[in-house]
Amino acid sequence: MSTRFKTFLSSGHSPTLFAAFLYFTFSCCIWVLNGAMAPFIGETFQLTPAQKGLMLSIPIIAGALMRFPLGILAQYIGRKNATLVEMGLIAVAMLFGFFMVHSFNDLLAMGVLLGIAGASFGVALSLGSGSFPPQNKGLAMGLVGAGNVGTALSVLVAPPLAQWLGWQAVYGVAAVAILVPMVVMMVFAQEPPDVDSHASLREHVACLFEKDGWAFSLIYGITFGGFIGLITFLPSYYYDQFGVSKVQAGQLTMLAAFMGAAVRVMGGWISDRWGGVNTLTVVLLVAAVTLALIGFSAGSLAVTTLLLIVCFAALGAGNGALFQLVPLRWPTTTAVAGSMIGEIGALGGGVVPNAMGLSKQYFGTYLWGFVLFSVLALVMLGVMRFMQIRWTRTWAEKGGRARTTHTAPVVDRGRALRRGIGG
Repeated sequence: MSTRFKTFLSSGHSPTLFAAFLYFTFSCCIWVLNGAMAPFIGETFQLTPAQKGLMLSIPIIAGALMRFPLGILAQYIGRKNATLVEMGLIAVAMLFGFFMVHSFNDLLAMGVLLGIAGASFGVALSLGSGSFPPQNKGLAMGLVGAGNVGTALSVLVAPPLAQWLGWQAVYGVAAVAILVPMVVMMVFAQEPPDVDSHASLREHVACLFEKDGWAFSLIYGITFGGFIGLITFLPSYYYDQFGVSKVQAGQLTMLAAFMGAAVRVMGGWISDRWGGVNTLTVVLLVAAVTLALIGFSAGSLAVTTLLLIVCFAALGAGNGALFQLVPLRWPTTTAVAGSMIGEIGALGGGVVPNAMGLSKQYFGTYLWGFVLFSVLALVMLGVMRFMQIRWTRTWAEKGGRARTTHTAPVVDRGRALRRGIGG
């Protein structure tokens, strides 16, 4: 196994892979800060369940909407340069949080600024995997995507810091911490060669007008949207539903978040061998079942936590599986396609805290929020199984594995351009 991993690392530029992982880890950590500190913030401003849901959804939605513009920027100034620009903006945003948040409206504005960190996903994965061959991109993307562990670190570290220094001071700590991945990125990362420098903007955005792009985005809305939405919501859920302390709520959330981040690597690795479609089929089934069961197990802390760990393992594997398919479908515009899918898919995460907050406020229980997301997972499973019939006839092997030759997506893109829907 160690020999295979060394062979994998030698097939691409491993320092860039590490720099992209570190950048994404810090970005994820900062992106969910408001969720990690929600019990403290809610107590300070005396928020209703619906207000908490709104506060928690804004960073997710803002981060989703910023992903595609960052992907476009990366196509023109390079992915490495785009990450440095973004991290500089994150530092400024954290200083705003430290000095300027004094009301609920300020808090909502801070949520928008936290979205800057959430924009990192597509560029991070494309940067880290860009120098690796197609048969290894799933694992490379899985390793970078394991930077989702930053969400676990956030819910583990932020509550004790908030209890010690005050929750607003945590923004100041984050402003200093972001300097670490900036230095690593500047020193170790290289711009990968996998970009068609002659492609026009019209060709780059063609995936926006293809059914495959929207199918991937909606599936990602369940896997990553569910992952990030639940992480931001769970500290409040544990604190309100089970009466644990604010720090314990973060620790319990960390168990599920860490599982989701760790299994993402396995999801990419399994998909390289078994196929992304096969892996996603299992993922969506497990997610649907566990989400429904979580809603009905609100009386037991232990059962809820075990179900959440299984659910997050499935969602994490699903994130890796889906992004094993992206470079197969859009080999020369992976950054833009990945950012577009990440943008639309991450919007699904904004549904989770809002649905939970509204369910609690108007029905007195969080059950119907969990049931809604379970039903959506089953719907997307049906959509994927229908569309994979064409996928495996054109650009992927049976089950969603990589082909030795990859030409069909270019034909599809050209057809879209000829129809005049690419620009």
